[in-house]
Order: sequence, then C-alpha cells, then structure tokens
Amino acid sequence: MQQADANTPSMDWRHGIWNASHSPVADAEIMIAGDWAPIRNFSDIMLETPEAIYGNLLPVLSDCDLRLVNLECPLVDEGIPVTKSGAVLKGVSGHVSALTRVPFEIVTLGNNHVFDYGVDGFVRTRSLLEHHGIQSTGAGMTVGEAGTPVMITVKGVTIAVISFAEGEDLTAAAGSTPGVLGWEIQRVTDLIRKIRTQAHVVVVVCHGGVEYIPYPPPYLAQALQRIAEGGADLIIGHHPHVPQGIQIHNNVPICYSLGNFVFFQPTHLLYRKIGYLVKAGVSTAGLSTIRLIPYEILSDRLSMLSGQRLAKALDKLAALSKPFLGKDGIQHAWHGFLKYYGVRGFKTEIIGILDRLDRDASKGAAMFRNRLTTLQHSHHLVDLMTRIMNRTLDDAPEWAVAAVAEYFSRNVADGLPEQPWT
Repeated sequence: MQQADANTPSMDWRHGIWNASHSPVADAEIMIAGDWAPIRNFSDIMLETPEAIYGNLLPVLSDCDLRLVNLECPLVDEGIPVTKSGAVLKGVSGHVSALTRVPFEIVTLGNNHVFDYGVDGFVRTRSLLEHHGIQSTGAGMTVGEAGTPVMITVKGVTIAVISFAEGEDLTAAAGSTPGVLGWEIQRVTDLIRKIRTQAHVVVVVCHGGVEYIPYPPPYLAQALQRIAEGGADLIIGHHPHVPQGIQIHNNVPICYSLGNFVFFQPTHLLYRKIGYLVKAGVSTAGLSTIRLIPYEILSDRLSMLSGQRLAKALDKLAALSKPFLGKDGIQHAWHGFLKYYGVRGFKTEIIGILDRLDRDASKGAAMFRNRLTTLQHSHHLVDLMTRIMNRTLDDAPEWAVAAVAEYFSRNVADGLPEQPWT
C-alpha cells in the first residue's frame, strides 16, 4: 500500500474539508449519500411524510445542484423474495416519493439487495425510477447495461457516475445474464478511460467490504487505489453500515464507507447510527473540494451533528483515516479485526450456518455458498486461517483491536469518545 504523495493536499479535519491541489472554483455542487432503504421504523414515515425522514438534513440536501444515493432494495408492491445468504429487503412503489421530494436525481443500484425480489423486482424498480425521472446505474439486464454510466450535465459540468459491487450471492451480471456490475476492477478502469473524454468529473461508487468494522479489508483498499490511479476523480464506498475513513490517493479522495443513511437498524450500537454525506464541488477542471457532513440516525429521522458532537465525529474520522498514511497501516488494521474475531468468532459463525442448514437447508446452503464465493468472506476466512496456522494471530497491534472492539460494543448512550484511538 502506497503512502500519500508529499505534494498531495491533506484533509482539514477541523472542518472536514479537502481542497484539490489545482484549487479551481466550483461551478456546481454534488451531494452524495450512502445506503437508502425504506424499511423497519422508517417505512411508514417515508410513505406518510416522506420529507420528514431527512430531518434538518433536508435543506442541506436540497441546496445542491445534483444528488446521488444508493438505493439498497427493490421498490415493488408484491413479488417473490429470493433465497440468499443475508436479509431480504423491500420497499413499495409509494416509497419513491421519499426520493423525489429531495430530489435525488441519480441512484446507484450496484449493491447486494437490488435483486432481492428477483429480476422481475429489479425491472419494475428501474421502470418506477425512470417514470419519476430518476437515473440509475450499476445493475442491468446484461453486464454491458450494468456498466453503463450515468452522464449528466449541471451548470456546464458533465459528471459521470459508475457503480459496482462485489456481487454477493452470485448476483454479478455476466454476458447477457442480469445482475450488478461485479468485482471487475479492470472493467471499471476501462470504463473510466472510455468516458474521460466525455466527462469533466468521474465519480466511482463501490459497494463492498466487511460489514460493521472500522477499516476496509486490504483487497478492497488496493482495488480502490487502483481505480484512483485509473482516472477517477472521487471514489465513494458503502455496504459496511458504519463510517470508515478517507484516503487521498493520487490526489483522489477515497471515502471508504459513508455508513448508513436512510437505513434503520434495530440496534443500540453507536457506529451503526452515524454516517456522513459528501458534498463535492466540481468544475470543468475536475473535482475542486469535498466537505464531510456527519449526522446521526434517530428512530424517526436523521439529524445533522453540530457543536462538540460534530467535532468529535470529525476527530473520529481523522483517527479512522490515519492507517492510510503508513505503508502497512491497513494491513495492521485488518489484522486487528482478525484477532478480535478469532477462533471463537469462526466457530460461532460455522455453528450458526450448520444450525440453519438443519432448520432451513436452502437458507443454510445460501449462507455457506456466499462464504465461498464472495471476496469479503473468502479473504476474511483465508487470512484468518493463515494467521492461525502461522501462529501470528495474536500479534495484532493493540490500537487496531481496540478500534474493532469499540465498533462492536460502544452504545448510543455512551456517545462519541473524547479521544480517538492512538
């Protein structure tokens, strides 16, 4: 993993702002948000008073020239759910009003839930979006369609958006088979080169990595660095459902995970209730600036952080970003997760899958197949077994283990800590 170039501007963590080295004046502003799904506590609210779910973030979202969000489920009134390894999510067609009220002009569909109600559910969802003037990218009826970027011009600036995912549960498109744009990094970089002459700014959105941990796995960090070197201007990640740090690589900001957005999880764990928006200033010269806007997820709405709580959130993001500054920082951070998970975590996971095979063979088989075929699981288990075999599992640095432990133990009532990890 490469260290940041000494000439690359760094983040101003006091204000959560980064400015490009060429510092052009922004002609337009884009707002980029993470995972959006009208589920659980949020479902009825988003049907009855759609704008209320955004709380005091609504004016911030509206005060931009273009808005982008990850639609994390199909929006269908009926259908047959698929058998898959994890949760099956679904909204209804009426939930589209919670997208149009902002309005979100673009949604990314390269994720692990858009096919939860099969190809038919995907087709109906995409038709619904088109009917309401919302463009989408990242999934399609063929791999070529899934890889077709959205191209949109605002205030004279042409912006291209590419969306891809790990293709969990074998949902990656292949040839004429429907699916998401899967883990094909060379295809992504080829797409960037192809559209570079047509767009002033290229935004790449990635849905992948291990859920709920504070740092990305090394394979994902290396892939996104390669995409930064391949010509992207801004790279945005989600899927972990918790906030992760920011790296400036090749003068390209990589935001590894924005955390949950409009995505309610029934938990008291703090970091699953915090996320951040990315407000990007763009011009015909490229990306000029990004600003991070942290918020919390309440039981009935989102709420922007301010004062000391905002300062603590930015301090935490700064701490999460430190491992990217060193050559082996993310390897050490990943090692911390492996040690925290350990043999006990592996045994618990395997016992859970075996138990599910007894109770529901189809579901259990889906869970086991996904461990074999999806990178986040295969890298996790192979690296874990290797360290156990080499007797190096316990050599992880204390700061890395402490960071993971905090993500799996700190509750909302505890609030953000006064000091980040060292």
